[in-house]
Amino acid sequence: QVQLVESGGGLVQAGGSLRLSCTASGLTFGRYAMGWYRQAPGKDRELVASISQDGPTNYAGSVKGRATISRDNAKNTVYLQMINLKPEDTAVYYCGARKIGPLIEYWGQGTQVTVSS
Repeated sequence: QVQLVESGGGLVQAGGSLRLSCTASGLTFGRYAMGWYRQAPGKDRELVASISQDGPTNYAGSVKGRATISRDNAKNTVYLQMINLKPEDTAVYYCGARKIGPLIEYWGQGTQVTVSS
């Protein structure tokens, strides 16, 4: 059974920072591209950052320069470090794992991030 478990969310003041973690089990972690997504109330889920199996990263324009995604394949864990947080970063943050050929996707349960102004 595949599980993705996020942690590290919470309440933070604007300008602050946080680090989210997502630990996976039940899959061969190194074979999956990993991503962090977020969904604010009334909005669609959007990609925040992704990291491929061998390391290249991609960021949404709204977080570029403020977010860093990384992975530790030995720990089956992907991280999202964010600095200079803004109230518009408030959302539920989800971890996702994706492998193509055929397409397989898994999602975590989400962790709430609230940024107060």
